[in-house]
Amino acid sequence: MDPVPPAHPLRRTPIQQRSADRLARILDACAELLDETGYENLSTRAVAARAGVPIGSVYRFFGNKRAMALALAHRNLDRYADGIESRLAELPATEWRPVVDAVLDEYLVMKRGVPGFALIDFGVPAPPAEGPGADPNHLVACRLTELLTAHLGLVADPALARAVLVAVEATDALTKLAFRVDPAGDPGIVAETRAMMHAYLARVLD
Repeated sequence: MDPVPPAHPLRRTPIQQRSADRLARILDACAELLDETGYENLSTRAVAARAGVPIGSVYRFFGNKRAMALALAHRNLDRYADGIESRLAELPATEWRPVVDAVLDEYLVMKRGVPGFALIDFGVPAPPAEGPGADPNHLVACRLTELLTAHLGLVADPALARAVLVAVEATDALTKLAFRVDPAGDPGIVAETRAMMHAYLARVLD
């Protein structure tokens, strides 16, 4: 399965460092306000005020709040992948289970500590655009397949890509349950999630 490029949510890609810094402030403000107000009450005007930028600066990058939240989701996915790569750099390429653990552990760290992540992890809580490239779990699975195959020296064949996608969907459902039961993530359900990932992926990784 080839990686699916995400639809770009930005109206304009920043070129100068000043513009990039302003975009980062806007997304940081968006994340903070998501925790405070939720997605439904999020507004571009409130984000601009929190970021300390004119409202026109927000609209220079985003047509609406959905595009802004989607950009935050894409940034989260990039940071998630970077965090996994850092963890994998410390792991040998001879055993896949610690690699899978690193994937789950990095997600849990972000879930517990990254502003706005509880509502906007890798997707927007609104009707998604159509097509696999717009599906957050599909994008996550493609990125994880790339990371796993690169680290473990595997070939990203359709069977592996499909197994990773199924594992992502199942893990997404179980981690949502863990954080509904306990705001910090119920340890028992997290342990069951880890066991499920090991048992299921053993079919293609052993």
